This record gives sequence, structure tokens and C-alpha cells, in this order.
Amino acid sequence: MSSGLWHSVRTLETVETPSTPRTSLLDPSGMGLFDATISTGPYWWCVATLAIGCVVICTWARLRPGRWSPRAAKVVGAVLLSDCVVDTVRQFVDGTWSLRTSLPLALCNFALLVAAAACWWRFRVFVELTYFWALAGTVQGLVTPDLDVPFAHVEFFEYVIGHTLIIVAALFLVVGMRIEPRKGSVLRASFITYIYVGFVGLIDALIDANYMFLRHGPHQWTLLRLMGPYPWYLVSGVVIVPLFFSLLYSPFWFARRRDDASVRPMSVSLRSRR
Repeated sequence: MSSGLWHSVRTLETVETPSTPRTSLLDPSGMGLFDATISTGPYWWCVATLAIGCVVICTWARLRPGRWSPRAAKVVGAVLLSDCVVDTVRQFVDGTWSLRTSLPLALCNFALLVAAAACWWRFRVFVELTYFWALAGTVQGLVTPDLDVPFAHVEFFEYVIGHTLIIVAALFLVVGMRIEPRKGSVLRASFITYIYVGFVGLIDALIDANYMFLRHGPHQWTLLRLMGPYPWYLVSGVVIVPLFFSLLYSPFWFARRRDDASVRPMSVSLRSRR
């Protein structure tokens, strides 16, 4: 099995073979064994450093907007795309690239490409997808890493930079540059997510792969365990997706409600003076 960007995902998304054990719908072991490892020390120092940088540039962009903001967004997008390219090239050089495990079809992989496009062109739908996918999905991969490579290994930096910068891109665009999700963005992002999952499921069936764990559960423990064993976590996901997205959209919904409430008394006062 190949290793590379999103190592924790790719080591789990193994191709089912005849030796893969079948589990019943109610068997919790279908979600894998609780043997995932979490890197400490250098990993969390790197994440903390990037998190501090995210707070700084988001705050600065919000308080001091200017021409530098779009340029900074493009830099983030370029680094994201470079992270993907470096990973792919390394796999080809190592001879570990595989059609069934190395395509950028896992949601985090695809979110990286969407985030890069959002940073460059700032299309609203790309920004919305980056925001929802990053905070509803990529954050989980960042706080529960499964890295078995030492610090300073190229794969270590691919994982940390890729995961962290997707979140940085989402917050910088939405919070820093104020490109906020629009009304209807929850339904729109949910619908696109469902379509994408269906597309990946079709690819899985055609090439006998298991991207996004759509054909069987992971062999190691993941947060999917909290959603039930396979295939029930797929059913749970259909419900959880719009709920998560609604939670992420709620600050903007409340802000708009507050703004509307403050505008109405002023308009009533102006009409009463006429």
C-alpha cells in the first residue's frame, strides 16, 4: 500500500482482499482496532506554530484589509497545491503510487484541491466548500493523526502542512477576508458532498478501491467508530453532514439576524418622521 499525503487516510483505505474479514452490521470491530498512534512533540509544536500563524494573518486581514490579502491567499493556495504535487511525485519516484490508493479522492485530498482553487480565484462556492469541509472534516484528521514517520521526514511535513493549511485557507478566506457563507450554503454544500460521495463510490466499484471507506470499514480505529459500524456510519453521515454544516453556519446566521433586527427600528423611525 502506498504512503504519502494524508498517510492516516491512505493506510486505512486498503483494498479489500479475500482475506479481509467480513463483519456483521452490529459488530463494533467492523470499525477497526483501537491501535492508531498519535504523534507527539514535534507534531504538536508544528501544528501550534501554524495555528498561531493562522490567528495572526486572519486577525490582520480582518483589521487591516488591503492588496496583501488576496496575494497572501494565493500564497496559501500555491503551497497547498505544491504539497499535493510533491506527494504525488515522491510516490512515483518511490514506486508506491497505486490507482486504488493514491488518487486524490478521499475528502481531505479533494478538499486540498478545492481550498487551493478557493485561495486563487475566491469563487464563493469554493470558499463555502473549503470552510465546511475543513472545519467539519479536516480538523478531525489534524487532531487525531496516525503518523508512523519521524520528524523531518518529508511525509511528516506533507501531512502537517496539508491538513493545517486547508484549515488556514478556510479561516483566512471566511474570517479574515470576510467571504462569508451565503444563505442556502448549508443545503448547497450538503448536496455537493452527497454527489461527490456518490461519484467516489462509483470509482471504488470500478477499480475495486475503498476511498472514503465506502465499501468496507477501516482496519484501524477512526472517528467513524462514533458513527457506528459499517455500513451504518454511511447512513449516519447522511444525517450528520447537514447538521455539522448548520452548526458551522450558525454564527453567520445569528449575525445576520442581529443586523436585520438593528436595521428594522431605524427604518421604522425614518418612516415615522415623514
